[in-house]
Amino acid sequence: MTNEFDLIVIGGGPGGYVAAIRAAQLGMKTACVEMRGSLGGTCLNVGCIPSKALLESSHHYEEAQTHFAAHGIKAQVALDLGTMMARKDKVVLDLTKGVEGLFKKNKVTYIKGKGAIKSINSGAGEVIVDGKETLKTKNILIATGSDVMNLPGVTIDEKKIVSSTGALMLDKVPEQLVVVGGGYIGLEMGSVWKRLGAKVTVVEFLDRIVPGMDGEVGKQFQRILEKQGFEFKLGMKVVAADSKGKGVILTLEPAKGGEKQTLNADVVLVAIGRKAYSEGLGLENVGIKLDERGRVPVKHFETSVKGIYAIGDVIAGPMLAHKAEDEGMAVAEIMAGQKGHVNYDAIPGVVYTHPEVASVGKTEEEVKAAGVEYKVGKFPFMANSRARASGDTEGFVKIIADAKSDRVLGVHIIGPDAGTMIAEAVLAMEYGASSEDIARTCHAHPTLNEAVKEAALAVSGRAVHI
Repeated sequence: MTNEFDLIVIGGGPGGYVAAIRAAQLGMKTACVEMRGSLGGTCLNVGCIPSKALLESSHHYEEAQTHFAAHGIKAQVALDLGTMMARKDKVVLDLTKGVEGLFKKNKVTYIKGKGAIKSINSGAGEVIVDGKETLKTKNILIATGSDVMNLPGVTIDEKKIVSSTGALMLDKVPEQLVVVGGGYIGLEMGSVWKRLGAKVTVVEFLDRIVPGMDGEVGKQFQRILEKQGFEFKLGMKVVAADSKGKGVILTLEPAKGGEKQTLNADVVLVAIGRKAYSEGLGLENVGIKLDERGRVPVKHFETSVKGIYAIGDVIAGPMLAHKAEDEGMAVAEIMAGQKGHVNYDAIPGVVYTHPEVASVGKTEEEVKAAGVEYKVGKFPFMANSRARASGDTEGFVKIIADAKSDRVLGVHIIGPDAGTMIAEAVLAMEYGASSEDIARTCHAHPTLNEAVKEAALAVSGRAVHI
């Protein structure tokens, strides 16, 4: 194997492997260095994909237990956690092998090991793998993603106190699960184990869950989760964890100060966020300095050193796999002399609970804070015929539009299959659509997406079915 390349990508996650494939398609001799031993990064190995596999399986289990009877289906249901976990593992394995196949198809060289920048000089760089093998390259792309953020006073052992990785691998259903953090990851994994029989309590430092979400949607989301059996301790922080006994004893205190209290759990999931994986990459060897949050500063994906680029979770912006993928496409095209671009105003976010929550663009709070005159249109799934036929009627669609131009500023959906439905709104915003454009687009009947059309009609006060 030759050790000279046009591009070396450090990191084989969604951003890194997409960038490597796109660069190869554009005629660049490309290598990808990945230390995990399998491609796909956190997302595919211990994040997005295995969690969605368990969310799907646990949803089927809960549906069979509690909702089949309403459809005239009588069933006796038993949980086989081992089989459920094995299915999850096979989904991950098949997809990681699939990415390896894509590398072979596109002639991307896959190198297993930890990559670090050794030097860069006059447009030529060196990447060292596992401190031994040195590779030469014209361009370097840092796509190392992110890692679990630790909580002071709480030591993760991946047995009784777990990260999102450990929460995917429990060998039995805990009786009491405490989730520290009321964000996407904690609520998704809490949903998995709640459906399988755990009592779930969420401890959140702020006075609301999913703080980046539209406020009205967030409140509805919390009410729905409470109906499902979730308990919430908001405005509370965990200051200590004692796992010496059979379970874990957490010490909590109010975020604004006050008396301490304790909370018992069999398993504690720490899900307070993620941090950029930027250590040990040799950045100091070439003079790249990190920002205050440990991220790599970039301008149009290029760092302060010519020929070295960065994308994904390791730079500023939402830590989302699809954001990293789009950046991977864009940066490869920029290196090839094209005009790669990412529209950060049209990146969707999805919480894969049930119901799902999805959004794109500005929240009502953000629009109001910016002093923009706006209109809001809402439509409940209770009034949607497909949702009624499916027996899945909780939630609504909310569209925020500029009061003067009618341009769509944000769309927020809480309801069945919201993660798929949001794509229509993302496309509309990408093209600068107005609510009138959505309202005058023919939607098939009966579909859930008719709720989007009705919400667009509601912006101008002319929804038909409410």
